[in-house]
Amino acid sequence: MSAQPLTPATDLAARSPMRMPNESAEYRTARTALLAEEIELRRQIERVAEMRRALPPGGVVTGDYQFVGADGPVDFKGLFGTNQTLATYSWMFGPQRERPCPMCTSLLFAWDGEARDIEQNMALAVISRSPVERMQAFAHERGWQHLRFFTDTNGNFSRDYYAIDDQGNDIPGFNVFTRRDGSVRHFWSGEMGFESSDPGQDPRGAPDLMPLWTVIDCTPEGRRPDWYPKLDY
Repeated sequence: MSAQPLTPATDLAARSPMRMPNESAEYRTARTALLAEEIELRRQIERVAEMRRALPPGGVVTGDYQFVGADGPVDFKGLFGTNQTLATYSWMFGPQRERPCPMCTSLLFAWDGEARDIEQNMALAVISRSPVERMQAFAHERGWQHLRFFTDTNGNFSRDYYAIDDQGNDIPGFNVFTRRDGSVRHFWSGEMGFESSDPGQDPRGAPDLMPLWTVIDCTPEGRRPDWYPKLDY
């Protein structure tokens, strides 16, 4: 079955009934043009998501991966629980760090509020090389209640899935795995980094996983190139 033809974005934008108090004709013309681009962006996001869903099977997960969670030791399959899909976030909170990465922390703060909703659809595991008790203590400090934390006890998972660089430093990583027909496979990971960043922008994925930036991108100031989240203000 062929996809249903889409109405041109400019036509959809022209149908918008919204008019803000005291806006000028110049503003409305520019806003309608922007709305058309926003509609195209939504469609591009969906096209990319369709391509992602259509990826061929990824590599079989065969490594010696050992974790410790709140309930004790668990193997990689145990991270799935009863789910068929698992997302893992590699938190930059290795044992060499006194405090975790502020950017990772900002992201996880937002995800904690979404974790119960996410886990209606899939498993979500936050992984670092620090002891799980250390991660849980920081989560308690922040008031997080719903994320699940796991220690990568031998570091193999972090090394294989690009959460440690060649110098042993932490790297944030977001990976998705599947469990289908008795086979556990890698499905997708965020692969955008410094080598794929554009001039004047910090490296980030698309779509951006951080709600913070989605909100800031809607403002006239946009993302300040000299500002990043901090652990404390």
